[in-house]
Amino acid sequence: MKRVVKVLFFAFIVKPIVFVVLGLNIKGREKLPLEGGAVIAPNHNSHLDTLVIMSLYPLSKIDKIRPVAAADYFMRNKFVSWISTYCIGIIPLDRTGASSQEELFKEPHEALDNKDILILFPEGSRGKPEQMTRLKKGLFYLLKDKKDIPIIPIAMQGLGNSLPKGEALFVPFNCQVVIGESINIPENSQTLNETLKDFFETNLKQIS
Repeated sequence: MKRVVKVLFFAFIVKPIVFVVLGLNIKGREKLPLEGGAVIAPNHNSHLDTLVIMSLYPLSKIDKIRPVAAADYFMRNKFVSWISTYCIGIIPLDRTGASSQEELFKEPHEALDNKDILILFPEGSRGKPEQMTRLKKGLFYLLKDKKDIPIIPIAMQGLGNSLPKGEALFVPFNCQVVIGESINIPENSQTLNETLKDFFETNLKQIS
C-alpha cells in the first residue's frame, strides 16, 4: 500500500512540478547511487530539496529512497504524518535528545541493511535561502560503524528561493543540482565535515 501511494504521489504530483514547473539543471546525474545501502548528503535550503532529489530516481526505485527527517516536525499531526509516511516514506528522527544513540539510529541502520538509500542533510535543518549553516556530526555517528556505506554529496542552489523556509507556496526559479563522487566515512567527524563543506562551497560558488 505504502509503495503504491508513494509511486502515485511522485508520478502525478511531484515529478511534474519538479521537471515542468521548476527550471532544473542537473550535473553528474550518473553518480546517483541506484542500489543501497548508501547515504545522499545534500545542503539544505528548502523542503523542495528532498522532493527534487527523490524525483531524480525512476519510479521503480522510489520506494527505496528514504529521507531521514525530524519527527517533531514531520509527525506533528495526523495529516502531516500520513503524507510523510505514505507519500514520502521518511525515517523519523527524534531530536529531543531523549533517545540513546543506539535507539536514535536503529531505524536508519535497519534501512541501510535493507539496501535502502537514505537522504540525510548534514546541516540538520534548513537555513536562510541560499545560505549554508554549520554542519552537524550526525552523519558521522550514523555511519562510523558502517564504513562500507558510501556517502554521495549533492550541492543545490535556487530551491531556497523557490520555496523559502516559512513559505507555503513556491515560485518557479532556475535551480542547480550538482552530484559529487561518493566518499567513504573518515576516522573523525571533523574530516568528514571539512570534506563536505569544501564540496558544497566549491560547487555552489561555481554555479552561482
